[in-house]
Amino acid sequence: MAGIFKAYDIRGIYGDTMDEAIMFKIGRAFVTLLKCKTVTVGRDMRPHSTPLFEAFANGAIMQGADVIDLGLATTPMAYFGCGSLNAEGGVMITASHNPGEWNGIKMTRAQAVPISGATGIMDIERICNEESFDAPAMKQGTISRHDISDEYIAHIRPHADITRPIKIAADMANSMGAVEARVLDGLIEVDAIFEELDGTFPNHEANPLKAETLEALQAMIREGAYDFGVAFDGDADRVGFVDENASIVAMDMITALIAQDMLIHEKGNIFYDLRSSWAVKEVIEENGGTALMSRVGHAFIKQQMRDANASFAGELSGHYYFRDNYFTESSSLAVICVANIISRTGKTLSELIKPIQRYSASGEINSEVADPDAVIATLRTDYADGKLIELDGVSFEYDDWWFNVRLSNTEPLIRLNLEATTPEKMEAKRDEVLAKIRA
Repeated sequence: MAGIFKAYDIRGIYGDTMDEAIMFKIGRAFVTLLKCKTVTVGRDMRPHSTPLFEAFANGAIMQGADVIDLGLATTPMAYFGCGSLNAEGGVMITASHNPGEWNGIKMTRAQAVPISGATGIMDIERICNEESFDAPAMKQGTISRHDISDEYIAHIRPHADITRPIKIAADMANSMGAVEARVLDGLIEVDAIFEELDGTFPNHEANPLKAETLEALQAMIREGAYDFGVAFDGDADRVGFVDENASIVAMDMITALIAQDMLIHEKGNIFYDLRSSWAVKEVIEENGGTALMSRVGHAFIKQQMRDANASFAGELSGHYYFRDNYFTESSSLAVICVANIISRTGKTLSELIKPIQRYSASGEINSEVADPDAVIATLRTDYADGKLIELDGVSFEYDDWWFNVRLSNTEPLIRLNLEATTPEKMEAKRDEVLAKIRA
């Protein structure tokens, strides 16, 4: 089981590092750790998700927990199911955007509070390795079926305020976006590609962060008349946007745009991850909100949102979090928010984004290094005259540029994000910092 227990989930290659025997143990360990009496379990479209569900469920019921089988569900639906059904634990069987041979499990406590490496995944690994499960229950739990999709749809749809026809193109990537997008039926006209569920991903990887996965969507928009395009990842907890001209919209720009919409209804706290453009903070404050910076990673953001009762948060990776979905992601609600703004303003997505595109960003650049700690130490010395922020890795801010460097959780990589007031300044500083990282 070495290597499958990650910072935010458990993930491995089916038939190798992930199989039914391992998932059975995880089911037992999950209930042993949480002492939960009810567990909701959703699963994606991968061919091995059903046998892995059965193995997890058999482990959980052995320990006396009742399993509520949500069936085929997106990760946002699974979070909603855990919260709305008042389960004491929740599980989603998926490997998100990973290729088809992968599978895994995302886990939460009651009310969809995420379980991360620091808050339980390492404990589950230890229990599995030591086989230190609680004794099997005197009375085995039960498995019942509850399709959550109609309740989730009814929960999200009231947020729509679309007063004119909106037409979008959508790339489902043969994955769970096709299920998530049912929320949009009758609200937005959706022309979809790759909507047949196929866990082998026959067309392309289900990862909208990679520009090459958006090419088919962009071609579709160039050939038709659409307000915008969207692309979902494998389990539909992330969504990428393309404007009416087929240009990719940076995900932090969408954070700023949705924040504008949220702040019309309620002035309050909104989080953005520290890789986001300065413009995100500025837009939140210009619209009467309180902009709060977060660490990268869904477990951190969700906890900070709960602590601050924030209505919304956005992450550069395309996760959009809503208090109204138990402080978790809802990709369909993010789509609805963008459609609401276009409907209300009568502006195109490119027109809405243009005033937010105030700076020039490098995007996230990964560098493989032999000694990441030594690189960080060098940067601390060389940029000691900048404003230092140590929320996640190290960030250095200057009047006209800033950068953040973080270590990968799983690889000997340093991740750089840098932004400046002009493209020329960005390119010069990007090359300067990269030279120090890669020296």
